[in-house]
Amino acid sequence: MKNLLFILTFLILSPTNIYAATIGDVKVLEASENIRYLSQKIAKDYLYLYKYPEKRVIKKELLSSLDKLNKDFRIIATTTKDSDTKDILEFLAYSKSQIADMLMQKTNKDNAALMLDYSETFLEGANSIEKAHLYAFSKEEKMIKISKEIKFLIERAAKYYMAINVGFDSPINNNQIDDSISKLDKNLGEIGQYSYPINMKSKAEELLALWQTDKYFFKSKELFLPNILQSSNMYLEKLISQISIFHSKNQ
Repeated sequence: MKNLLFILTFLILSPTNIYAATIGDVKVLEASENIRYLSQKIAKDYLYLYKYPEKRVIKKELLSSLDKLNKDFRIIATTTKDSDTKDILEFLAYSKSQIADMLMQKTNKDNAALMLDYSETFLEGANSIEKAHLYAFSKEEKMIKISKEIKFLIERAAKYYMAINVGFDSPINNNQIDDSISKLDKNLGEIGQYSYPINMKSKAEELLALWQTDKYFFKSKELFLPNILQSSNMYLEKLISQISIFHSKNQ
């Protein structure tokens, strides 16, 4: 949930949701969603660095993502009272330290494989934390959640796109990218059905049109254009972030 302030305001004013969620739940859910996103982005960026080790800016991006993970871990640790969540968080913190050690080494295929495994570990942990703090969403909160899910799925599809093309072409990874594309189509369909005002409708239409182009590259078995796809995906995420902010303000 992009803008915590608007969500908290809604919870305070709403007589129905105030009993369905606490401020702590909202903060933990926001942090767990960030972890889900970063779990995929970190693995994707590492695979990109493995393919193009001269791209020093990617190394900086990886270190920045680890810093963001630390912030989300702290938010959860200082907010939750759930013992299972604390245990999961402790394990994720250990896994993060292992990733930090890997980033100090030269990229190699073994570490790339480990990074793929760690990304699924973080995802599983974040999903478990999220389930422990779920509550009934309002209509606009649901759209914010969908926006977050779209950003996550873009990074997840890109992760498997990179994996398949740098030496990890397996039936499992091919199934995962197909599943991510299918889920993106479904979630973007929700964006397409929402009645946006004119200024936001143009952004939604641009998002949906651009996705069709990106989807073609994701599904192509002949073309490997990671630099083009990386730039396009960044713009996709910029558009969906703007849509998410609209829903936050529209509560």
